Amino acid sequence: MTDKKIKNVFQQGAISSEFIGNSIAKHQTKTSIGAHNIFLGQVRADVIDGKTVSAIEYTAYEDMANEKFHEIRESAFEKFDLTCMHIYHSLGTVKAGEICLFVFVSSPRRKVVFEALEYIVEEIKAQVPVFGKEIFEDNTHQWKKNN
Repeated sequence: MTDKKIKNVFQQGAISSEFIGNSIAKHQTKTSIGAHNIFLGQVRADVIDGKTVSAIEYTAYEDMANEKFHEIRESAFEKFDLTCMHIYHSLGTVKAGEICLFVFVSSPRRKVVFEALEYIVEEIKAQVPVFGKEIFEDNTHQWKKNN
């Protein structure tokens, strides 16, 4: 791992459209960028065993998770010709329909942003210790299975 400072990627609650918009807007004046790509993970109102998910409560081993996010970020910069990257994940309760994961990448080339974004999201799902408790409309819950 490099000597770069490990950033806290967590946001309390849902990630707002205003936060996402402001993060993207910061890059509009960079003339070396030819493409941006965005992944927004949204809480689904899945029906499981006849019960509808109304929210997910996210918890994490924050220090360990931030280190993993940092490793994924550094790895993506090594593998792909990226100009910039943002990764943010929710902690706490996020209601169905709200955003819980925001990944944004920029590069001089269009193809790179698609490949990089898929790599980053797959690595997050496989490696980062973030856990979701699905809260159902009847206030019962179960731990979310990653899929």
